Order: sequence, then structure tokens, then C-alpha cells
Amino acid sequence: MDKLEHIFELQTKFDNDLAKKRDLDYDLSTWIQKETLAIISELAELIDEVNFKWWKNPKELNNEAIKEELVDILHFFTSMCIKADISADDLYQAYIEKNKENFARQEGQSMKKGYEAK
Repeated sequence: MDKLEHIFELQTKFDNDLAKKRDLDYDLSTWIQKETLAIISELAELIDEVNFKWWKNPKELNNEAIKEELVDILHFFTSMCIKADISADDLYQAYIEKNKENFARQEGQSMKKGYEAK
């Protein structure tokens, strides 16, 4: 099984179990809002791991803690995709197209101007 599809499968099982155990039944808009806020919270935890406070003495980076925060973000992101009816393949295809566009922008070959690297 494809790794991304496996992540989506595991997340679907977790989300279904969580919704059942906690009696959660929100509409899509509410889910997206809640999970976006959860991602913002996880991003704040991530930034704390990478010495963004220039007014403090830096600490040694903890790669395991960084990985944990990134995985937390992935959980919520994947959950949003599933709830928005975006499959692992849909996400992959959209990523491939956007990646091509991002390269085209940097090379000045896009309809969107102002991105080309000099």
C-alpha cells in the first residue's frame, strides 16, 4: 500500500473512533475551523522547538520533538483532507500540479508574475 494512502486509512480509522467515543458531529465548516486552530496550536509548539525567540539563549534542537510536532500537524491536515473528501490520490495529483506551477513561477514561465528568480 502507498504510504500516503496508508496514512489516510489510519487517520480515517482514528477520526471515526474519536467521533464515536466523544460523540462529535460537526459540519464541514466547523471541522475545518477546529482543525485549522489545532494546526496553529501545533505550529506554535513547533516554533518553540526551533529557537525563534532571538531574545533568549538558544537551546539544542531536539529532532524527535520537532518530528513529533510535524506529525501532529500531519494528523490534523490529513483529517481535514478526509473530511473535505480529498483522497490521498487527489492530494498527490494536486501537489504534482502545484509543484510544476511553483517551478514555472520561479523560472518566469507562469501566468502569475513576480515570482521569477533572478
